[in-house]
Amino acid sequence: MSERAGPAGVAPLINAAVDVLSAGDPAQKTAAAFAAADLMNDAAASPAGTARRSPPDRPARPDRPALVAPGGAPRRRLGSAKGRAALLHAVAHIEFNAIDLAFDMAARFADAVAAEGLDAAAFVRDWIRIGAEEAYHFGLIQTRLAAHEAAYGDLPAHDGLWEAAEATAHDVAARLAIAPMILEARGLDVTPGMIERLEAVGDHDSAAALKIIYRDEIGHVACGRRWFHAICKARSEEPAAAFRAMKDRYFAGALKPPFNHAARAQAGLERNLYEESVS
Repeated sequence: MSERAGPAGVAPLINAAVDVLSAGDPAQKTAAAFAAADLMNDAAASPAGTARRSPPDRPARPDRPALVAPGGAPRRRLGSAKGRAALLHAVAHIEFNAIDLAFDMAARFADAVAAEGLDAAAFVRDWIRIGAEEAYHFGLIQTRLAAHEAAYGDLPAHDGLWEAAEATAHDVAARLAIAPMILEARGLDVTPGMIERLEAVGDHDSAAALKIIYRDEIGHVACGRRWFHAICKARSEEPAAAFRAMKDRYFAGALKPPFNHAARAQAGLERNLYEESVS
């Protein structure tokens, strides 16, 4: 990896984010995520011009799970323990990817945010905080998988989330539009239904874990939306038009209802961002 100077005060944090991206083992990745958050909370700012490492093109991953096309992931019927384990495994995979997405956001786009005249240090800190929350979520779901006599890696999973990251690695606005404002926002639509289904079959502990994730993800979408709007303002672009252009270029297919309008509103997402019939 190359070393370069960057925005003042963030070099140790960016290096800590790269440590997360470089850890393939789930336990090591989550430990590095929490260490980055601790550093953010405890360390003094570094001087301007401190050399820092660049993020890898692709984060390190464990040997398992096997990655398949989206349609090849196991079906998730919740009437059986295996079905619940399959659902939880899918959620664990999303959260594991979300760790890398957040830390890649921090490490990859600090310079781009600074070039827009915005506060790169605040941007890096926001995404390190979010990355640590995603690591906590991953741990919650690992615990629930263990209760179902399963573990992360036992089932195949798809690579769609990181494919979206690769497609938007060149533009912070595109990454913000696709990752938090589309993919994470979709989680706000579907998670309440998963919670209801788990409670209906008596898996209240798994439902409780998803409630924590759902609560925190509203804040993650809000953070993405806030930085997207800030970048649009810096570029003198209208946010809804810019968002639609990013969606059309980098997201395959339409944004499909039903939408969780209440949670999306809590996150600050205006309906004209995701409903084409609303102007």
